[in-house]
Amino acid sequence: MSGLKSRAAVPPWGLAVAAILSVQLGSALSVDLIREIGAGGTAWLRLSMGAVIFLIIARPPLSRVRRSDVPVLLGLGITTGLVTVGFLAAIEHIPLGTAVAIEFLGPLTVAALQSHSLRALIWPGLALCGVLLLTEPWHGAVDLTGILFAGLAAVGWGVYITLTQRIGDRFTGISALSLTIPVAAVTAAVIGIPQAAGHLSPGVLAAAAGLAILLPVLPFALEMLALRRMTATAFGTLMALEPAVGLLLGLIVLHQQPSPIQFLGILLVVVAGAAAQRGGRRKTPAEQLPGGSTLDPIP
Repeated sequence: MSGLKSRAAVPPWGLAVAAILSVQLGSALSVDLIREIGAGGTAWLRLSMGAVIFLIIARPPLSRVRRSDVPVLLGLGITTGLVTVGFLAAIEHIPLGTAVAIEFLGPLTVAALQSHSLRALIWPGLALCGVLLLTEPWHGAVDLTGILFAGLAAVGWGVYITLTQRIGDRFTGISALSLTIPVAAVTAAVIGIPQAAGHLSPGVLAAAAGLAILLPVLPFALEMLALRRMTATAFGTLMALEPAVGLLLGLIVLHQQPSPIQFLGILLVVVAGAAAQRGGRRKTPAEQLPGGSTLDPIP
């Protein structure tokens, strides 16, 4: 019986890929809601719904919070809110795969800088070449607004990773999200409430609730299960597939047809992301938190 269970169990890489699909599907399906209530409104509602879910399933460990933790936890929450708004604003203007690839420059750059190796800077450079192929600036039809928002999301993701690593392993799992996602929702509300005001309806609220399950609730659960059975380095290598999955879902869901040279650009970003994980090792649980060195913030 135990042998049958082990064979029937989903492999950890399958859980990781399912998490990636959930993240990118949530992003793709957010586009329709963005048209109704704006990027800020979508971010606010999605984060608010996610915060409610996390608060229901996990009690925030307020008794464990020290005074020195407060600035970092607030920083994590504020950064999450800004990254979410920035990324959703980006996909309002540029294709999903392109936005994911640009945002991916953030963690790649952080990884390169933390390696203290000049050779590691090759990978962000390679990814940047891929982004240039994706945006094709030589055609003169570059959407600077979308690129700027995606670039801000990339910077935010890099800051998020750094702050998460500072928290260490004091706050892990859902308990960390039950502290930071409510702050993220409040941050997004500054932009989101004015955008969404007058456009809220039962249908909009239901759509936001569904998107909150797709992102961040379901991916977090899948990532947590995957990381219990694989190293952070292996997981991070799989995460490098995100730009490719974003491109694929952009094609299927949003009918965003990339050119052959854009396919090559995505390939360069994926290769750079996978190569940047080489030589890594599993260190502390803090590096496996959502938004840590191998996982996404909530885009």
